[in-house]
Amino acid sequence: MKLEHIQIQTNDIQKTNAFYKDILDLPIIESNSKSVSIQAGNSILKFVDNPQFHSIYHFAFNIPENKLDEAIDWCKNKVDLIFIEDEKLITNFENWKANAVYFYDNNGNLLEFIARHDLNNAQTTAFSSKSILNISEIGIVNENPLELGNLLKTKHGLEFFSKNANSELFSAIGDDEGLLIIVQPNRNWYPTQTPSESNRTEVRIENKGSEIELKF
Repeated sequence: MKLEHIQIQTNDIQKTNAFYKDILDLPIIESNSKSVSIQAGNSILKFVDNPQFHSIYHFAFNIPENKLDEAIDWCKNKVDLIFIEDEKLITNFENWKANAVYFYDNNGNLLEFIARHDLNNAQTTAFSSKSILNISEIGIVNENPLELGNLLKTKHGLEFFSKNANSELFSAIGDDEGLLIIVQPNRNWYPTQTPSESNRTEVRIENKGSEIELKF
């Protein structure tokens, strides 16, 4: 499952444009006073202007599975990486066979670089913004994650993530290429103390040759 296009909100288009262009060094493919669209590998991340918006999103980018240490070095002069327990930066998701680091964008959104070791995507070139492969996760907040997951399965033929212990508290739809991370409201976004909130999100997915448009 591939997350081709994600649309979320910001209350500051100009600063968002500057962060993704100047800090993360990602190509801006369209920009005006109402929105900005950013190329993130094979995905597009679009922010739309909403001056009344005062919440945050969580999303992740897949990077080559052998480049997490280089990604950390690349980030150090750009963003403040988030420490987890024991003053470590790297989270090990043993069941998912993945490692990740976290940081914030200018909006306070929780961003993640994740290296998934079951993907055959190792690279030999030095890590740069061009190493960002795609948007790999977007957080969706819903009162009934398992119920929503089953609805997406029935209506659109999507599947629960086989590496995740899907439950009424936390479910994941998709695979290593792309995931909808569905959580209940007020569940803290790991590894922070920031509670999740339901925010308008639009997602275009490619799954088994079909395109699916979802609005949450």
